[in-house]
Amino acid sequence: MNLSNKLALGAFLLSSAALAADDAGLLRCRAIADAAARLACYDALPLAGGAARAGQGEAKAGQGEATQRNAPPSEMFGLEEQIAPSLALEKIESQISGHFEGWGPNERIRLANGQIWQVADGSSRFYSKDNPKVTITRGMLGAFYLNLDGDNRTVRVRRVQ
Repeated sequence: MNLSNKLALGAFLLSSAALAADDAGLLRCRAIADAAARLACYDALPLAGGAARAGQGEAKAGQGEATQRNAPPSEMFGLEEQIAPSLALEKIESQISGHFEGWGPNERIRLANGQIWQVADGSSRFYSKDNPKVTITRGMLGAFYLNLDGDNRTVRVRRVQ
């Protein structure tokens, strides 16, 4: 066995020992029954050396994306597939500021939280109300549905902004 093979074998054994230690820590945390204590245990686990170094380079490259990921989940609703697939609320609630008279095909609806949604199903509806509350829910296959409080009809929408 030459020197380079011995060095490669030594590096492999050291890295596998480090991974085994990481697994032991994960298993120890996994066995904790209390949710808060288990979370604290996971948070206390050290990052792997290589992963921490690789993460530093990625952090500089994607700081804009990181800021968007740190935004409250309600502000990211409808943009998850574009920014962060792991954020997935099932619904948001907001209201439409001012007087609302319904919608028509391709009409844009601005919510009080600043989000803009566009009617995507070509439907129209007359609904006259001041500052109506709305709920937008996630549907199948990436669809979103807007429901006005006090109305039993929904409209398929897509997030514009």
